[in-house]
Amino acid sequence: MSDATQKRSGWVRQAVDFGALVAFAGTFAFLRVVRKLEGDEALVQATWVLMGASAVALVVGWLVEKRLAWMPALTGGAALVFGGLTVLFHDPSIIKMKVTVLNAVFAAVLFGSLALGRNPAKALLGESIDMPDQAWRVLTIRYGLFFVACAVANEVIWRTQSNDVWMWFKGGLFAASLVFAVANVPFMMKHMRDKDGPAMPEPPDTGL
Repeated sequence: MSDATQKRSGWVRQAVDFGALVAFAGTFAFLRVVRKLEGDEALVQATWVLMGASAVALVVGWLVEKRLAWMPALTGGAALVFGGLTVLFHDPSIIKMKVTVLNAVFAAVLFGSLALGRNPAKALLGESIDMPDQAWRVLTIRYGLFFVACAVANEVIWRTQSNDVWMWFKGGLFAASLVFAVANVPFMMKHMRDKDGPAMPEPPDTGL
C-alpha cells in the first residue's frame, strides 16, 4: 500500500470510528432527553446503534484497505461481542467494560512484544515512518502507558459515575487520543531518518 493510500485509509477509518461514537452518543442522548428512558435502558438500546456502526466500520475498512488491520478488527469485533452480550443480558455494564478490556489487551500486546525484542509501534503507526529502533521503543512504551491509563480511567468512571457521565467520558477519551497522537509528532520529527517529515500518526484506538 502506498504512503498516500495508507494515510487516506487511516483518516477514513478514523472518520468512520468517530461517526460510530457520535451515533452511539447521539442515540443515547435522544433516548434520555426525548424518550425519557432511564440511563441503563437508554444505554442498552443505544448499543444496537453501536453494533451497527461497528459492522459498517469493518466493511469500510475492508473496502478501503482490502484487508482488516488487527486493531480495527479487534475493536469492531469486540463491539459486536460485548454489544451482543449487553443486549442479550440487558446489562449496560458489559459494554462499559469493553473499553477497559480492549485497552488492557492493547497494552499487554505492546509491552509483551517489547519484552520479546520487537517494535509493535511500527505496525501501529505504519511502516512508512522510518525511525531508529530506540525511537520505536520509546513510542511503544508511550502508547502502552496511554492504553493502561485509559483502562484505569474507564474502570474508575464506569464504576463510580452515572451513565451520562460515562458517555461524556467516552467522548473525552476520543479527544484525548487525538491530543496524544499530535503530542507525539515532535518526537517523531526529531527521529525521522527521511527528509519528507513524518506522516500524521493515527490516534490510538481506545476501544470506543
